[in-house]
Amino acid sequence: MENVLRPLIVVGGSVVLTLVIGWATDMLLCKADGRHHETPLWGLLRRARIPYQLVLCAALLRGSYDQLELLEPHRVGIGRTLTLVLIGSAAWLVIRIAGAVVETSYSSYASARAHRDPAKVRRVRTQVELIMRVVSAIVIVVAAASMLLTFPAMRAAGASLLASAGILGIVAGVAAQSTLGNLFAGLQIAFGDMVRIGDTVVVDGEWGTVEEITLTFLTVRTWDERRITMPVSYFTSKPFENWSRGTPQMTGIVYWHLDHSAPIEAMRDKLRDILRECPAWDGRAYGLQVTDSTPTTVEVRALVTAKDADDIWTVRVTVREEMIRWLSEQHPYALPRVNTAAAVPPPGRPADGRRPVRDSAAWRSFEKPATGRR
Repeated sequence: MENVLRPLIVVGGSVVLTLVIGWATDMLLCKADGRHHETPLWGLLRRARIPYQLVLCAALLRGSYDQLELLEPHRVGIGRTLTLVLIGSAAWLVIRIAGAVVETSYSSYASARAHRDPAKVRRVRTQVELIMRVVSAIVIVVAAASMLLTFPAMRAAGASLLASAGILGIVAGVAAQSTLGNLFAGLQIAFGDMVRIGDTVVVDGEWGTVEEITLTFLTVRTWDERRITMPVSYFTSKPFENWSRGTPQMTGIVYWHLDHSAPIEAMRDKLRDILRECPAWDGRAYGLQVTDSTPTTVEVRALVTAKDADDIWTVRVTVREEMIRWLSEQHPYALPRVNTAAAVPPPGRPADGRRPVRDSAAWRSFEKPATGRR
């Protein structure tokens, strides 16, 4: 009877003690989170309660299972299993704690600089995410190596593995050339400040926002909610447009192809009125010029400014729509037309489209009836 009760007491006691310690720790974190609303550290640490309880339970069972005579035939297997669980849960716990500390540091930095320098906040965000991925990869590799070293056969083969490490490294480097290239490109992007999460970029003719950066790939979210995934080595080997580089302020261009009789001065005044009523215009500058002409039309270009890429798009479409509406209502003769179509004359011209003839002496003499012999 004792051989049956002792395992139940040991296992049950370890589980109950783990649950009690986990509950007490969670309550302390809840109180700390309630008292310190300015930092999310305590709330983030609560996410680590599952690996924390696994570490406690595995450690308690690993230290007490030797006293169970009933499990004597399976002592080695049970001990190795508990060791593997302890190593894995400890690695999980380290990753969660490191993530909570890093996320808290970033949140404090972002809240202090979000309004003053958003570009630096996005830069730090990119670096933090890549650093966390590197830390997670290192912890996982160390935990996996520690698990393998618990097996005697693996320890015996360690010497031969170390002896052939040089050759294996060369072979692996050649085989994973593109992967290693993307890895180093990801580190270069993170610390070289080439592109950041949240930047507005144009790659392969696609306009979008950088949504995710890893050590091997980068995701761009386009304006129509598509996701473009490409290797990070693309951004270190090919040119691309980064509209968020430096200051986010931008200058936009709007083109119209109009008739030669278009009222340019009136269009300048109308552009000013449109921009004054457009909230997205930042008020820095505007302008309107004729930049080109053809036998049938003239090219009119308007320059407008805005504080970022989203607002410049709003300003451009607003100016384009309002100007075309105004021209069609107030100056329809300025719109391009086919030469064979009936033209709408501008103000001050006759309906047949001919210019009024000046009352000059030469014209009066031309209108006099011819004299002479019949």
